[in-house]
Amino acid sequence: MVFIYNNMKEISVQELKEKMDNHEDFQLIDVREDFEYEVSNLGGTLIPLGGILIEADKVSRDKPVIVQCRSGKRSAAAIMQLEQLGYTNLYNLTGGILAWANEIDPTINVY
Repeated sequence: MVFIYNNMKEISVQELKEKMDNHEDFQLIDVREDFEYEVSNLGGTLIPLGGILIEADKVSRDKPVIVQCRSGKRSAAAIMQLEQLGYTNLYNLTGGILAWANEIDPTINVY
């Protein structure tokens, strides 16, 4: 089930895990900083929020793109910026990596 929050499409960590388990074709973008990514990550492409517009060419336009951060706030900000460039295929990971650690993998390092 996809929820639209403030006109933004969201996806739960359970739905993300299903997509990963099913080897679905999507792109995962992590908009946290390098040091945060080094602590723990879900294997997504690292594009820190501050560089999202500069590196927008790395974001796919032809498949679903799930954007994640620590809690969901920075990823929402990244989506709002990218939508101004005409992206319509973006989904915010609700709760970010904190929700992943809480609901999917309690062994992942969080901060």
